Amino acid sequence: MGPDVPLLNDYKQEFFLKRFPQTVLGGPRFKLGYCAPPYIYVNQIILFLMPWVLGGVGTLLYQLGVMKDYYTAALSGGLMFVTALILQMTNLYAKQKTVTVERIQIQNTLTDEDEFEFSSCVGSETVKFIISGKKYIINTVFHSLLAGVLCGLGTWYLLPNRITLLYSNIGGTVMIFVFGWVTICIGEYSLIINTATETATFQALDTYEITALMRPFYIFVFIAVDLAHRFAVNTPILEQTNQILHIIFLFLPFLWAMGILPPLDALFLWGMEQLLEFGLGGSPMSSNTKEIQRVYLFGIFRNPFYPKDVRTVTVFMEKQRRLMKVGVVRRILLTLVSPFAMIAFLSLDRSLQNLHSVSVCIGFTRIFRMVWQNTENALLDIVVVSVAEMLVLNPDLWWNKSLDTGIRLLLVGVLRDRLLQFVSKLQFAIAIVLTSWTEKKQRRKSTATLVTLNVVFFPILLTFIAISALLSSPLLPLFTLPVFLIGFPRPIRSWPGPVGGTACVCSDTVYYQQMVPSLAVALQSALAAGSLGLSLPGSHYLCRFQDRLMWILVLEKGFTYCGVNIKGLELQETSCHAAEAHRVDEIFEMAFEHQEQTKILSPNRYFGHILTPCTVLPVRLYSDAKNVLSGIIDSHENLKRLKDDFIKVLVWMLVQYCYKKSKTWESLGNADKNKKGSFPENQHSRAIERSRPLREEDSFSVDTIEDWTDDSDIFDLEPRMKDRREPGQWGTTPKVHLSIPGSVETQSQDSPQEMSPEDKLYRAVVLGLPAVDKGKQQEVLPKVAFSCSYSELLSIPEEWRTAPVPTSKVNEMRQRFPEEWYHFILSQLDFFHLKEKPSNLLEDLMKDKALKDLYIHGVLSCCFGLFGLDNTVPAPSHVFRAYTGGIPWSVGLDWLTGKPELFQLALKAFRYTFKLMVDKASLGPVENFKELVNYLEEYENDWYIGLVSDLEWQQAVLQEKPYLFSLGHDPNMGIYTGRVLTLQELLVQVGKLNDEAVRGQWANLSWELLYATNDDEERYSIQAHPVLLRNLTVQAADPPLGYPIYSSELLHLPLF
Repeated sequence: MGPDVPLLNDYKQEFFLKRFPQTVLGGPRFKLGYCAPPYIYVNQIILFLMPWVLGGVGTLLYQLGVMKDYYTAALSGGLMFVTALILQMTNLYAKQKTVTVERIQIQNTLTDEDEFEFSSCVGSETVKFIISGKKYIINTVFHSLLAGVLCGLGTWYLLPNRITLLYSNIGGTVMIFVFGWVTICIGEYSLIINTATETATFQALDTYEITALMRPFYIFVFIAVDLAHRFAVNTPILEQTNQILHIIFLFLPFLWAMGILPPLDALFLWGMEQLLEFGLGGSPMSSNTKEIQRVYLFGIFRNPFYPKDVRTVTVFMEKQRRLMKVGVVRRILLTLVSPFAMIAFLSLDRSLQNLHSVSVCIGFTRIFRMVWQNTENALLDIVVVSVAEMLVLNPDLWWNKSLDTGIRLLLVGVLRDRLLQFVSKLQFAIAIVLTSWTEKKQRRKSTATLVTLNVVFFPILLTFIAISALLSSPLLPLFTLPVFLIGFPRPIRSWPGPVGGTACVCSDTVYYQQMVPSLAVALQSALAAGSLGLSLPGSHYLCRFQDRLMWILVLEKGFTYCGVNIKGLELQETSCHAAEAHRVDEIFEMAFEHQEQTKILSPNRYFGHILTPCTVLPVRLYSDAKNVLSGIIDSHENLKRLKDDFIKVLVWMLVQYCYKKSKTWESLGNADKNKKGSFPENQHSRAIERSRPLREEDSFSVDTIEDWTDDSDIFDLEPRMKDRREPGQWGTTPKVHLSIPGSVETQSQDSPQEMSPEDKLYRAVVLGLPAVDKGKQQEVLPKVAFSCSYSELLSIPEEWRTAPVPTSKVNEMRQRFPEEWYHFILSQLDFFHLKEKPSNLLEDLMKDKALKDLYIHGVLSCCFGLFGLDNTVPAPSHVFRAYTGGIPWSVGLDWLTGKPELFQLALKAFRYTFKLMVDKASLGPVENFKELVNYLEEYENDWYIGLVSDLEWQQAVLQEKPYLFSLGHDPNMGIYTGRVLTLQELLVQVGKLNDEAVRGQWANLSWELLYATNDDEERYSIQAHPVLLRNLTVQAADPPLGYPIYSSELLHLPLF
């Protein structure tokens, strides 16, 4: 997307131009987007001015000397209460009178959604359009009562005689009286008639109708100061404050419209946070000793003590050993030495020797708690205050005369916090202004004008930044352009919901779930050692490893503990995501990998970027490697040996299956032997379904033909399932699409035999034969006569040897059956679970021909289901389909999928065989049977071999299987790929983000989506920005505005 992508599309522009005037005026809708009768506008004007009229009645009576001022306020308030209640009752009546009729309509724009059909000036539709009403009856009464109180106190607040006493100026009195009533009318309209959508929106939904109370609340704050001034005697400070606030009162509509004043929920949370931080000593941390642990000193010069060329865990840990010793010393000083030293110092302060005042109690209570909860900040503040006392020698100066030590420490703490915010906001503002011109992709037609205005009005910009820092509110860049507004104060986490409450969970979420516990452990050491720099509540960090991006937010920090939230961003990179991730990789590579030839204290090439590298952390996670399998899967020699290897793997798997099952029988007491040593025969007494044996010429090439339609893709190599079933749920044959009937899919290994016309006819019409009624073809299989009584322990289930295969194929399988391999597998069995066993047990099992025939039938049944009966070399496409479980329909597959447990064993054996083929091609041939068994046992114990889309894949990641393998296919490039995940301890790169840059972009995101409803996926403010990391920052926001695929709950990390 180009830099001149519209900030708001035409549809949103029209919507915004309708909404913003409503916000300014408190709710009246004068711009509708369609023609409305004049009485709609007249009615809204009358209702808007009604509080002024009712207040004017009381004001007139007071000015004429008929009533006292407080009686005037009561009269106006009572009239307003009655009027508001009547209006709400009118709305309820109109809603009950109207019959709701559902109709189907296509709505394209908000203009259509807002359109009403008006019948008269007092009709039901008119009333419901103008008066929105309340959702709850209690709010109907409470808001009406509040409207009466507001009108009464507002009348008292704006009495002309009262204003004249404050300013002694008739012109000023008129201005304040007129525009003051405009402010009150705006607040009343929003409370009673129609609540305006506020630009300062914190919650996505206003469940309890709190938004209507926002504007009246701020009006009451101003009135409260005036009341305090009325009843306080000879208080100059209150008089001056009241004079100033009467003037600011006129600008309340502007402050509301610009979103500077916070909504009540955000105000409450922000106020509690500030009280905890500055009133009770829960302030953030800072330390100068932390810098030596970071890769860059103050984000500018590279730390000469930090290890160079950090790429492996072993090398990094060896080189960082000296820095870790410094971290241990720092930890001891901060957690053990400094707190007691500061308590001793404060206990000797002379302020505690005199009679305690309220200020002394507040100041020293705060600092004594802060010593333990925020040791570093407390130490810094005490040092600053001590130095100031030494420098300020004049005892009559207000610093020494009027303030005790506790209040001085409080002021220094507030100043320190606001100064840090000011510097961070200034860096953020400068970065936006400069990059809007230096980054070509960010350069819009309006950029030159905006940059010039920022330079010319730079003092005003500094004022905005200072006010934003003073309020501890975000600096909001409108649409992330160099147009700055002051956002409303909000909590440091920026979002109202619970931490980790929501995330856009997908199949990739498990990779973050697996690594977060190990990452949390690594963060403990880094935070305790100070490797992450100024780790304050509200600090943001970005971690990078391969395609994974972890976003860390510090929420709490106290004595030897820290609370963090970790989010995982999406792995499927879009173009914007990839562009920013590439810049992140460049920054980390420059800091950690390209330092062999750099000079001491070399500058940070990316200074000014919102990301500053801090350190690397050893984390136990999965590395992801993807390889192209060209030359392996399409090798004729490899494919030729695939069937023989499959037979060997399947034999091993069947023996292991039966052997493990025998252990289960023994443990459950189901293997009771009679005096002759035989085993229960109940499993042989049931009827087994047997279908007609196929003729010898029946082959895969015919049986796999499926119905082909015009919609089928003749080049589609990947099977398309009609429904995706969970593993183990194969009740029926998966329906797939193959190529056009007659297309060649396999290569013949032997020359085809000549067939009689009858055989050719049978081959051609095999799919057209009538269905077989299996219920009428039941017969009991004869009991197998084993030469060894213990062979029953390794006997495969009888239904697994009922495949409809011709006798000639059974004889052929006997020739191909790997007897030596079969004997070797049996020789590896120990039968420790048997209490009594003959010494020659294994030899007897090897000599038992009946047992071997069972395995021959079992192997042949699986081969029949997966490959058919022809001696053909499978094509790569068939291998891929067999691996994914999407084999085309055939008679053999139909039988095999009817035995779900056997099908899963055969599928697992085939996947093991494919992995063995890849390993042999990469590592060399298998030398002996022992090595082959080692391969298979390693696959069984340490690997999950399957598909990324399998549920078992996610379970294996969470269970931390050492290795995972998957086969994939790229239809665009026509290549097959192998993906290997390896669990190991690797280095994760960590960088600190500019906190105010994140808060500012999140504030703009909240404004754009919640107020301007600008949810266009291609909007300007979500496009890639390599310096601000705009796209990644949007992703990391809490849903529904952001879309992280993982978000942890609050993690408490011990730091000692």
